[in-house]
Amino acid sequence: MGSFSLIHWIILGLFLLLLFGGNRFSTMMKDVAKGLKSFKEGMGEDDKSVDRRDDPRHLPPQSRAPEHPIDVTPEPRPREDDSTRQ
Repeated sequence: MGSFSLIHWIILGLFLLLLFGGNRFSTMMKDVAKGLKSFKEGMGEDDKSVDRRDDPRHLPPQSRAPEHPIDVTPEPRPREDDSTRQ
């Protein structure tokens, strides 16, 4: 009951053909094909080896670890005594 039969698809296709017209529909399909082709070409360019030195996102490997670790522990705040308050 939820699927379309062959006659439903034919009627839908004829309706779309009348709505968009033959020329406009073929032009849209050509645009879709060009988009898919450019997408495939773009994906192919990602597979090629890229010189990583020119890539700003690439960090050079670190030569060695620092001798002393960086201390990021915050210093405790001085307490306010009740005697200093007025």
